Amino acid sequence: MRKKERFEKVIDWFRNNRPDATTELGYTNPYQLTVAVILSAQCTDKRVNLITPAFYEKFPDFKQLANAQPEAVFQLIKSCSYPNNKTKNLIGMAQKVINDFGGILPTEVDTLQTIPGIGRKTANVLASVLFDQPVLAVDTHVFRVAARLGLTSGAKTPLQTEQQLVRFIPEELRSIAHHWLILHGRSTCIARKPKCPECGLTSLCQYYEKHQTL
Repeated sequence: MRKKERFEKVIDWFRNNRPDATTELGYTNPYQLTVAVILSAQCTDKRVNLITPAFYEKFPDFKQLANAQPEAVFQLIKSCSYPNNKTKNLIGMAQKVINDFGGILPTEVDTLQTIPGIGRKTANVLASVLFDQPVLAVDTHVFRVAARLGLTSGAKTPLQTEQQLVRFIPEELRSIAHHWLILHGRSTCIARKPKCPECGLTSLCQYYEKHQTL
């Protein structure tokens, strides 16, 4: 099967089976999503959603967080992975937004990456979810699922995966495609033991084709 055809068939399946895929992080504004995405690094969305309500109440905006004491932030996020580093990044992020961007989160991916705690993946999430930009964030789920399905080949880094995916995914679908692949990776195409018998994509999946014959 040609790569273009594989993409078209995978996209059609997701359109029919996950038409409303979106982020599972709880937020109501750009500030809250920025906090949530920073917290979500190597941490489950479920855990982040348990943490953020109290966090948003204590620190409701960039200004309040920029003036926060590290210990106060740490106490609210200590059940999350890497709380010390994330405490530093959250406060640094808020200070950067206040001091350099007038309290308004920038919209461009390259500019977002100048903010503490925001790497390329996080910048792409924010740009696509908040500002409807045609970018595609690659986390461990996207990296794994794309490779198993055969949407990517030989990609060694998230950036290489991103570059291969955006060649064939139309701009208007890149934001939802990010969520399609993430949700499929969490629910079905899990890392250690994918649930192939429950998957509707086996007829298109290179991983399934290979392991079915072993």
